[in-house]
Amino acid sequence: MPLVHGLAPILATPFASDGSLDLPSLRRVVEFNLASGVDGLAVSGMASETFALTAQERARVLREVVDVTAGAVPVVAGVNATSTVTAVEQARAAAADGAAALMVLPPYMVKPTPAQVLDFYADVASATDCEVMVQDAPAVTGVTMAPATLAELGRLPGVTSVKVEAPPTPAKVTAVAAASAGEDFAVLGGLNAQFCLDEYARGAIGTMPACEFPDLLRPVLDDWAAGRRAEAREGFARLLPLILHGLQQGWAWAIHKEVLLARKLISDAAVRSPARPLDAPTRAALHEVLAPLGITSG
Repeated sequence: MPLVHGLAPILATPFASDGSLDLPSLRRVVEFNLASGVDGLAVSGMASETFALTAQERARVLREVVDVTAGAVPVVAGVNATSTVTAVEQARAAAADGAAALMVLPPYMVKPTPAQVLDFYADVASATDCEVMVQDAPAVTGVTMAPATLAELGRLPGVTSVKVEAPPTPAKVTAVAAASAGEDFAVLGGLNAQFCLDEYARGAIGTMPACEFPDLLRPVLDDWAAGRRAEAREGFARLLPLILHGLQQGWAWAIHKEVLLARKLISDAAVRSPARPLDAPTRAALHEVLAPLGITSG
């Protein structure tokens, strides 16, 4: 089994009201996730606002998370560069700062051919000793990777898993699992755990949602693992409105942070452009969703 499996949330990057990194808030979020029983944590993912972080900030965040986790769970670092040489640079920097695994997007500014995708992941995987997870997120990258291509990537040394974020994700999980049958290649789900139970039913071994509700998702996954599927479905149904709110384009980052703020884990819900702060109606609707879950800002 790869290092990354089970419940492995993508950490938000808290900012102070002046837009600077808020490392004390980050530590609280990490400690909360560890106390919630996560199996891993990821930084520099899409939910981390990584598109708005400098290279120095990415390094500071990763080092902070590695320090707080102290080896309790593997820390995954996102690699989301636009070329092989820059991806290798990010990978080596993350490895030097303590990442146990890398979650790697394909290059997306210039769309690669299938052969270039294979060469890209081979080069990135050979650049460090970290395990490599392929991030299959065509809505973000515009790069479509067929199940057969993903299975072929899984045969590369160092490439141990794929995070499927190509809707419909349950069907893609089935297709990738079938294409890589007999291979030591794991499938995990993303998209804020929107279809995590269906993904597990089809062969996934983990899910990587945002970081504001691991304590609520953990018992759902435990019920599922114990065969209590009706209870898991019921628990998941309670969470689904919050999960869907966290998938809104443009506002997703502010929604994750509004929930963290309501849970008194961060000091400010500030986001960086082009992420958008919540307008009043969206914030009010979110808090209506949070109330039945026992999360209030009062």
